[in-house]
Amino acid sequence: MTELVREVSENDQLRADIYQLLAALLRRQPSTELLQFLAGLDIDANDDSDMTKAWVGLKLAAEQFTSEQLEDEYFNIFLGVGSGEILPYGSWFMTGSLMDKPLALLRNDLMQLGFEREEEVKEPEDHVAALCEVMGTLILEAPGYRQLAFYQRHMGSWIARFCDSLAKTPSAAFYATVAELAKEFFVIEANEFEQLSLNIPVNCPGSEAEKVEPSTNELAS
Repeated sequence: MTELVREVSENDQLRADIYQLLAALLRRQPSTELLQFLAGLDIDANDDSDMTKAWVGLKLAAEQFTSEQLEDEYFNIFLGVGSGEILPYGSWFMTGSLMDKPLALLRNDLMQLGFEREEEVKEPEDHVAALCEVMGTLILEAPGYRQLAFYQRHMGSWIARFCDSLAKTPSAAFYATVAELAKEFFVIEANEFEQLSLNIPVNCPGSEAEKVEPSTNELAS
């Protein structure tokens, strides 16, 4: 099979990197190395955009916490004893219940796109970290209409509510800054996909027209 070679713009690479960063932060508490990376970010002090302010907030928070300190914060927010302060699953935000129809639809779409779940992963595929991982991959490997379809079907309708809910969780200190960064990023993403939807022709190929290359990806949320 001839591999599809896509030219990735600087903007798309940045978007994919942010998706992967959010995936890492939402999958588990940040490692010491990740905190050091965030604390060392070079941020344009002359940029007063909301997104830049969110980056500054995350950078300052990364300077104040250790990975060990954030283990408890992450546990309380996302895991808890029986349940965390927030349920980070798309099905929950879309329907108010877990393991519902949105998850079945997601699994079907992931199968068509060539994503496979790692055997040791116990979390459902609609965990927000897994969805961010998929979006990061699609931006680098898939045509625009596939990115748009996946985002609209599986994230667009609820991700802003997730960010607001995360920011308000009782234990959120560091993760309040993560929520703010995610909120501002997804505002930009909504505009990005709105513009993309206007640029996609009416006779765009259907979902069976092509597959993402490589055909097998692993979810590790």
